[in-house]
This record gives sequence, C-alpha cells and structure tokens, in this order.
Amino acid sequence: MIAARLDKTDWLILEQLQADGRITNVELARRAGITAPPCLRRVRALEEAGIIGGYCALIDEKLAGFDVSAFAMVGLHRQSEADLLAFEDRVRDWSIVRECFMLSGEIDFMLKCVAPDLGAFQDFIINDLTAAPNVAAVKTSLAIRRSKFAPGVPIKSEALVSGGL
Repeated sequence: MIAARLDKTDWLILEQLQADGRITNVELARRAGITAPPCLRRVRALEEAGIIGGYCALIDEKLAGFDVSAFAMVGLHRQSEADLLAFEDRVRDWSIVRECFMLSGEIDFMLKCVAPDLGAFQDFIINDLTAAPNVAAVKTSLAIRRSKFAPGVPIKSEALVSGGL
C-alpha cells in the first residue's frame, strides 16, 4: 500500500477531526483555513480513500463499569498463515478483546482486554483463550493504570508548518 499524498490542509483537517470527531464542517473549515464546501469535499475524499475509517465515541472504561484492563500475550503451536488467520478470526468474535496485534518475536499475538471484573477476565482466559485451537501458551498482565491515551496518529501542527511529517 502506498501512503496517500496529503497536503498541509489535509493534515490540518485530520488533526482537527482526530481531536474532535463531532466538530461541524463550518468550524473545521475555519480551523483549516478554507471554506466549508471544499472542506467537506476533502473530508469525503479522505473517507473514500480509507484514511478516515470511521468515527466513534471514546468511552471511559472505568466509568462505564469495566474495571479491568489487561493484556494477554499468546503463543501458538503453529504459525502458518492459515493458523494465524484462524486465530485472528476467532479473536474477532471475543467482545472482551478490544485490540489484537500480531507480533514478531517470541509472542505471536498481544490482546488488549477490557472486562467488568477480574472474574470475567479469568473466565475468558480459562474458557475461551486457553481452550482455543492452536493456543500453546498465554501470559497475562493486569494494567494498574493508563499513563497515556493518544488514539490515532501523531499529527502536530508545528511539523505541518515547517514541512516536517
């Protein structure tokens, strides 16, 4: 896949939408230094190109009653492409898993899990994850606290102005 060629205005639009997905087109255009019609065309083009994949609300897990955030590092018996794809398909069905990364090195996958309590997380590990076909090993770590949360990509206006990025 070739990275899209984005100009300064596209980056400004992405920066603002990443910070506030509910911003109005008129305000977005003002902040990007263009008028509303071309701003809307640019946003739609970014969506059609897949650069903007969608919009969502960021929900505070703890306030919503999900007190446990944990990571599961998974090793598989076999790592053929078919085995990797089969595991990824299974992961998509587990709602407790919020993110899944295939890794290089000793661990095949790292799963970010969010659960209402420790018992629910343990049930998932015992009844679903370790019982899944081809799973050889699972190591878990409970998150004590989140020190940083920065969804999206690192867009900085200063870099745009100076021609960096």
